[in-house]
Amino acid sequence: MYYSESVERVVRLASGSAVVIFSLSTCCMCHAVKRLFCGMGVNPTVYELDQDPRGQDIEMALSHLLGGDSAVPVVFIGGKLVGAMDRVMASHIGGTLVPLLKEAGALWL
Repeated sequence: MYYSESVERVVRLASGSAVVIFSLSTCCMCHAVKRLFCGMGVNPTVYELDQDPRGQDIEMALSHLLGGDSAVPVVFIGGKLVGAMDRVMASHIGGTLVPLLKEAGALWL
């Protein structure tokens, strides 16, 4: 898969649901971010890259979108890139995660 196709696929997948997580099924940080959202009552769409034949291409595209940083977990809310675990947790601790989730229609409380 060409790089631009990978980025286009990421954008298409990320805009398909209110909350999208790109993950690896064996990654503890990915598990933690999925539990965070589920614990808040959010039902994210999860793409397990290690179970996708084109997962490595998607992971490289995600890494590029993050500026070369570690690629998983990567969270999109409302089709917008939130970032990796550090950005999600900073948003949660700072009180900006819930408003983002409400705005995207992922949380109604």
